[in-house]
Amino acid sequence: MSNVVLAWGRTASGLIYYLNQKGHAMANIQSIVPCLWFDSQAEEAAKFYTGIFDGGRITQVSYYTEVGQEQHGQKPGTVLTVEFEINGQKFTALNGGPIFKFSEAVSFQVMCESQQEVDRYWTRLGEGGDPAAQQCGWLKDKYGLSWQIVPSVLTEMLKDSQSPRAQRAMAALMQMKKLDIAELQRAYAG
Repeated sequence: MSNVVLAWGRTASGLIYYLNQKGHAMANIQSIVPCLWFDSQAEEAAKFYTGIFDGGRITQVSYYTEVGQEQHGQKPGTVLTVEFEINGQKFTALNGGPIFKFSEAVSFQVMCESQQEVDRYWTRLGEGGDPAAQQCGWLKDKYGLSWQIVPSVLTEMLKDSQSPRAQRAMAALMQMKKLDIAELQRAYAG
């Protein structure tokens, strides 16, 4: 029981810590930080994402210099990376040029506690995105990054995939673009 988390906080350096049952601090250093490759919109995208999520913030911006210009081809002073946080998750946005594009093979799940949250994230993240890419709670934002806007109750509904209730919920989900919690619950209940 000594590892039960009673409270958490953040140090001035951004390190998240937890207090266990005995009041001892347990550090949590985020060692995996997604790096999102953009052509030239890293700063714009970071501002977009941090403006959607409460407490979102840009933590650092770095710039290209003349060093390595023969490889990167960027004008000195152009934004290289933007480090930002949303919901406590750190990200790096990189201006790497037009070589690579996002695909649906990687997406970010936003777990929502209410229909109001689902509606808010769906609307905000979907602004300027491709409506044809919206299905089963998935959407692409205006930069081509895929997001899943998921009501947290869905996890419980689908956990026993062989139950008739889970199968009804899955059938309802497959017909939706933005997920509707009330409709999923009706299908689940039968």
